[in-house]
Amino acid sequence: MPVLRNHHTFHLNAQCQQLEAFHDASSALSLCDRFSHHYLLGEGSNTVFIEDYDGAVLLNQIKGVEVHDTDYAIQLRVGAGENWHRLVTTALEQGWHGMENLALIPGSVGAAPIQNIGAYGLEVGTFIESVEMVDRTTGNTLILNNEECRFGYRDSIFKQELLGNVIITHVNFVLPKNYQLNTSYGELSALTHPTPHAIYEKVIDVRSNKLPDPATLGNAGSFFKNPVVSAQQFQELQDGYPDIPHFHVGDDVKIPAAWLIDQCGYKGKQVGEVRCHPTQPLVLTNLGGASGNDVVALAREIMTTVTEKFGVSLEPEVRLVGKEGLVAL
Repeated sequence: MPVLRNHHTFHLNAQCQQLEAFHDASSALSLCDRFSHHYLLGEGSNTVFIEDYDGAVLLNQIKGVEVHDTDYAIQLRVGAGENWHRLVTTALEQGWHGMENLALIPGSVGAAPIQNIGAYGLEVGTFIESVEMVDRTTGNTLILNNEECRFGYRDSIFKQELLGNVIITHVNFVLPKNYQLNTSYGELSALTHPTPHAIYEKVIDVRSNKLPDPATLGNAGSFFKNPVVSAQQFQELQDGYPDIPHFHVGDDVKIPAAWLIDQCGYKGKQVGEVRCHPTQPLVLTNLGGASGNDVVALAREIMTTVTEKFGVSLEPEVRLVGKEGLVAL
């Protein structure tokens, strides 16, 4: 059976029945017909195989970058199998600005709209004009515009109604030439002379220092989403914890999950061979011989403790895959 250790960044020693790659829509549909029980995978940076998967894993390797230069914007049509950070780097080198805040986020371009990846005050949905896909059942080509993708915080229609029904083939981006740099968030606000290159380098520096490299320490990045609570609930929390960090999101308030986890004493805590990272408690890491049971046990313990202490529910950002498919904690 094929081993999946090198196909997901948490590097658990799970296996699958078959491992196949596709490079275009027709081959993707052919593989889906051939293997009725399958799981689509990009670079595996947001997926953790917690046990052997009893089906085929299909790798999306649709490549290519098409560029259209207009008076007002750069339009990019990018294959879903392209590497996300490489795209951001190429855009910067070519003078196509806007996506610098999203540098060094692991994963593929096709996964970006599913998760609506975001960092340092920006989400990828800001730059997506449309997403191209094929319907697994009918084989028809579909294109959803930005509004139809229903982007939300780490969310999209691809995680809701279209989950398991489509295969993303290309993502179309628009990078306006009059784009205003975004330095409103975190360490970027300290830049005295912000430029696209300065933002790019600062983001890489901060992420490299705070987050473990999956190539040397298995992890799937942020394991949990930052919870969003009502203004009333936040006021009650702030009464008890005056220094609680927060960000306003419309009428609601977002609280850093890392702070909640840290307050519960989990920074550096270990269960089996899985550890809550000592410098970034939002990240769970594989110390080398972790099992899926270790991952689930520590994640559930953290979620339970945070709920008991703060009355706030944490939701996993990663996708856990078991024998039959996606697993909920």
